[in-house]
Amino acid sequence: MANMKARLLQRNEVLVGQDLWVQIVVWLVPVSVRGSAHEYKYSFALIDKDRCVLRYDNEAGKGDHKHIGEEEVPYVFRAMERLQDDFWADVERYQRGGRSWEL
Repeated sequence: MANMKARLLQRNEVLVGQDLWVQIVVWLVPVSVRGSAHEYKYSFALIDKDRCVLRYDNEAGKGDHKHIGEEEVPYVFRAMERLQDDFWADVERYQRGGRSWEL
């Protein structure tokens, strides 16, 4: 796989409410992103009125983590399907909370 180039697997934007949308980008990479132990480079973001309120990503050097509002916390990557489930569960939590993290 080391000779392969990065391959875009998914790039979506989904409207999930008024002025509320999700942007998902997933790449299959030949070498793990520094700080991650898997073959994906990803960003899953929830945008509320042009402000990112939730993001799961794995930028080089930081590894897998998520941003909830202004807070950054580690995220344990288990599988792409689990990442997607966790992200959508947080999206639902945000919507249930009246578009706030306070429930």
